[in-house]
Amino acid sequence: MSSEQPLLTSIDTDTETAYDPTEKVNVILTDDDPANFNEYGTNTPPFSWRKLWLFTGPGFLMSIAFLDPGNLEGDLQAGAIAGYSLLWLLLWATAIGLLVQLLSARLGVVTGRHLAELCREEYPNWAAKLLWVMTEVALIGADIQEVIGSAIALKILTLGFLPLWAGVIITALDCFIFLFLENYGVRKLEALFAVLIAVMAISFAWMFGETKPNAKELLVGLVVPKLSSKTIQQAVGVVGCIIMPHNVFLHSALVQSREIDPRKTGRVREALKYYSIESAIALAISFIINLFVMTVFAKAFFGTAIADTIGLGNAGQYLQEKFGGGVVPILYIWAVGLLAAGQSSTITGTYAGQFIMGGFLDLRLKKWLRALITRSCAIIPTLIVALIFDSSEDTLDALNEWLNVLQSVQIPFALIPLLCLVAKDDLMGVFKIGPVLKTISWLVAALVIAINGYLLQQFLAEEVSGVALTCTVVIFTAAYVAFVVYLIWRSITVSTFGFLKPRSEVL
Repeated sequence: MSSEQPLLTSIDTDTETAYDPTEKVNVILTDDDPANFNEYGTNTPPFSWRKLWLFTGPGFLMSIAFLDPGNLEGDLQAGAIAGYSLLWLLLWATAIGLLVQLLSARLGVVTGRHLAELCREEYPNWAAKLLWVMTEVALIGADIQEVIGSAIALKILTLGFLPLWAGVIITALDCFIFLFLENYGVRKLEALFAVLIAVMAISFAWMFGETKPNAKELLVGLVVPKLSSKTIQQAVGVVGCIIMPHNVFLHSALVQSREIDPRKTGRVREALKYYSIESAIALAISFIINLFVMTVFAKAFFGTAIADTIGLGNAGQYLQEKFGGGVVPILYIWAVGLLAAGQSSTITGTYAGQFIMGGFLDLRLKKWLRALITRSCAIIPTLIVALIFDSSEDTLDALNEWLNVLQSVQIPFALIPLLCLVAKDDLMGVFKIGPVLKTISWLVAALVIAINGYLLQQFLAEEVSGVALTCTVVIFTAAYVAFVVYLIWRSITVSTFGFLKPRSEVL
């Protein structure tokens, strides 16, 4: 494809889109000299700090999935059981997450469509619907963790007055905050998430300062890879929590909140550059916050008798008993950070649910109705969970392990379609990933899938017993593997999208 040609021949406006044209943020500055651009906009505008600010937002919304209550629980358990020894893995897992999210952003910017929409067009109807079901199940599982995390925080902050089920109902109302702010523009919503991330950073940095983790051990943990048979499960948990299936879909839609013409290669290159910078900054901040949590619990509980028993529900109380009150009791500092993590992740979950449902089903519902449907799908099972497990922290922690496994088994249904699509010449044009990046990406995907497969195998070996249950698991496992193989096979054998003109017609 000549660099003088547009990537796409036209932009289809008849189908459901992530954002209406009136909702998008204008990133074209008046000092962009039109004389510097030819008909197809192949020249890339120079770097501008002001423009970087205009592009900043989607990466921070995406980074919330790296800070949700599920991640925090993985952090505290890794710190309590493995000490500082898995900090290096947290660093590299975040880097892997950044790679996956940048590929998702690339797909959204270049095509002007998001992953759910493209999956609907790429795969046969039965496969697309099955992908949608898998993604919705993963989203509901993530939302249960996030809402329960918020409910636990509210229970702590109200001195136990609010039961979990009441906290779930209160947290469910956050979709109205989301809808309210969305009416006032994308930037207002992004500002809310900036505030919530700042609350998390301040809360967990405060905890870090109160507990004073060992600086030398922290540095060694970051640079010296260490792994033992005793910490393998925590290591798998650290990696497994980083890539969330719904977040891969979400980022490809979020980047479309900026007004970019995908037919102009210079503008696309510019957008990819700014999105890469802001995503890297956002995930660097999320890494530091996760590091704060892991090192606090490493300092407090590594090598103690209670290390194996710590979860979201009792973590704050254990910290309080260990370090006392202070100016502000550490129990409440923990609860505030947990509440910010839970609230922000439930709102982004609602956001992701809209895009996933709209993209796979090509729905043209009003956003408030779609958000209500998405929120109801997650809140109803969460409310049932809260009513059943309100009085049992151990059972709640066991449920959280099941939900982590649920997330793990769904990862291939986001990663495989993404990696197939970003390598498609007819779809991505000059922006398709090259052989080196393609190889690295597939190796990363294979590593992540293998790690999560190990987690699943270990978990099922411990939890599944009885002939009936074992047979059921075997049947579902066979169907699962068959569908994953199908997705990989299709990516090899199918080379042209039905909704795009073949390369010869574009030229």
